[in-house]
Amino acid sequence: MAFDGIVIANLTRDMKTKLEGGKINKIAQPEKDELLFTIKNNKETLRLLISASASLPLIYFTEKNKPSPLTAPNFCMLLRKHIGTGRILKVTQPGLERIIEFEIEHLDEMGDLCKKRLIVELMGKHSNIIFCREDGLILDSIKHVSSQMSSVREVLPGRTYFIPQTTEKGDPLHITLEDFSHLMGSAPAPVRKALYLKLTGISPIMGDELCWLSSIDGDRSANELSEAELIHLHRTLSLMMEDVASGNFTPNIVYRFEEPVEFASLPLTCFNGNDYQARPFDSISLLLESYYSEKNTLTRIKQKSADLRRIVQTALERNYKKYDLQLKQLKDTQKRDKYKVYGELLNTYGYELGGGEKQLTCLNYYTGQEISIPLDPQLTARENSQKFFDKYNKLKRTFEALTDLTQETKREIDHLESISTALDIALKEEDLVEIKEELTEYGYIKRHYVKGKKPRITSRPFHYVSSDGFHIYVGKNNYQNEELTFKMATGNDWWFHAKGIPGSHVIVKCEGKELPDSTFEEAGALAAYYSKGRNNDKVEIDYIQKKHVKKAGGGAPGFVIYHTNYSLLADPKKLPQEAD
Repeated sequence: MAFDGIVIANLTRDMKTKLEGGKINKIAQPEKDELLFTIKNNKETLRLLISASASLPLIYFTEKNKPSPLTAPNFCMLLRKHIGTGRILKVTQPGLERIIEFEIEHLDEMGDLCKKRLIVELMGKHSNIIFCREDGLILDSIKHVSSQMSSVREVLPGRTYFIPQTTEKGDPLHITLEDFSHLMGSAPAPVRKALYLKLTGISPIMGDELCWLSSIDGDRSANELSEAELIHLHRTLSLMMEDVASGNFTPNIVYRFEEPVEFASLPLTCFNGNDYQARPFDSISLLLESYYSEKNTLTRIKQKSADLRRIVQTALERNYKKYDLQLKQLKDTQKRDKYKVYGELLNTYGYELGGGEKQLTCLNYYTGQEISIPLDPQLTARENSQKFFDKYNKLKRTFEALTDLTQETKREIDHLESISTALDIALKEEDLVEIKEELTEYGYIKRHYVKGKKPRITSRPFHYVSSDGFHIYVGKNNYQNEELTFKMATGNDWWFHAKGIPGSHVIVKCEGKELPDSTFEEAGALAAYYSKGRNNDKVEIDYIQKKHVKKAGGGAPGFVIYHTNYSLLADPKKLPQEAD
């Protein structure tokens, strides 16, 4: 996460434009470490959310309101008393620090104009919101920091506010080549790490970006850089800081497939693989709201699906072991025909034996070659022959039984792997309901709800529209695959699926029209993306008209058979536009 000095600079610039001159209309404290300001400016009402959460410090504009506690906390009451109707004069950022300062003008008890400072520090676990007089004397803070908690700085009423300087860092906005070279030369750390350790406001991802733009290996030690490399790196940093100083920001989120990976206020060209795509935003506030909303959703889904994943993985591991053992036992039965031949040859040539021999050497009339048959000297030729026939019949029965068992185990593995893929695809909590119901139906989870009352299903298949206007539907799980293929699709609609691996059924509604090549490619890309092969560069896709797809007899939902099909190689990254 790149919530660094550059993002703060972007936020500060936005807030200067929108808030300076605005009047505070309402102050709320929805959480113990969070404030929500309502500000009116230029006939517009704005909501500013400020969070000093140790795990997720944030500040951005939002359109959403939050319920407040019935009794306002003391810090909120203090702010209301002093600046409840104040006017925001300035919004500033000291250097490239992760700090935003609001200068607020208000009337005191005597009706005289005076100023206060609200300082928001967005520094990870050290984040805080500090309320000061104009001269820097702390009136209060949302978090109190005593000397027992920090040896660097106390944040308590009556103390003087100052920015902590725990390490000697350079200001990237104004650093000279000489100072930059000295800082880098004194750092034995990798270049990517030295950049954010030695420069204020530079995050690890921006360190990677600077190395990438400078064509310098970020893993090299910073004190090993040549003079020419230091000059080039400093020049790259200066160009980046020119964009920051001039407000030339381009807020963007980098996605890997559909998962947000990083965000920044400047382009992140270091993510240059086909797996990554950058999505631009009109403002940094919209970006932050979208990023954390998506991140929270994905985190919640992972937590909700953790139990289901554990059930599926445990069942898979058990079946993998069982399948390997069955295959080994099945391999042992391959020698059964040898015992049958031994028995037949003994019946043919046994008359030559006088008794007591340990082996019989004779011609194998099946191969035309000589063969030696081991014998039990305590048994007659007929008894030895019967012994070999008994072995053959036992191994034959074992082979027949294991063949059925092995096929059954393989079907169960395929079924569980398809459920595992469905869990990877799930993006919302309602997507997990059908998966849990399937695991319950097949006995992996004990059913707890009242008999006859099934859980409410609200999840629906993905819906895309091809570049040529054809509607494409993608199943999120086996139940949806079954419904799409055998209820929603008509005979001439086209059906797509990744070849030989678990994945979604993809249906293209053709409406009696002929599909263009581009729609085939886009549907194939969806079948590739929503499959176990989504991380591959190319995935082989089978496609066929729905009328040629049949349900597998006795198979799990979503399992089908087909014979004459077409194939194509699809790129999982080239997806059409999602319709809803």
